[in-house]
Amino acid sequence: MLENLTFEQKIELTHLIMRMLDDWGVGHSDKIILLALPNRIRVRSMRRFYDNEALPDDAAVFERIDHLLGIADALRTSFPLNGHMASFWLNQKNHRFGNKTPLAYMIEGGLQNVEVVRAHLDCAWDWQRSSTW
Repeated sequence: MLENLTFEQKIELTHLIMRMLDDWGVGHSDKIILLALPNRIRVRSMRRFYDNEALPDDAAVFERIDHLLGIADALRTSFPLNGHMASFWLNQKNHRFGNKTPLAYMIEGGLQNVEVVRAHLDCAWDWQRSSTW
């Protein structure tokens, strides 16, 4: 969990997440939604996460980070020879997500839809998740 990380590790993780979401073409307002950031965080203050402020120590934020990193890892596995395919795939309409882009589907549908996209990309995670129920 985030509480086990040092301040420097939290900053490094924050920078990693922000760069990843930038690479995916996610705007600041959608980052707030996708990361389940607290209501007090406004679009105009997102720049601080590129500097020396870590994402909030919040269970919901950490859960989103975990899923987004899982999605990124699954995309790297699916497209090992082309790093730009992750952004391409996430921004193309997909019939499995109601003919929406996977990013739009996740942003509009909250945690449940983030998990659906992750399960679609990472069958091992989906199998592990379903076997624990």
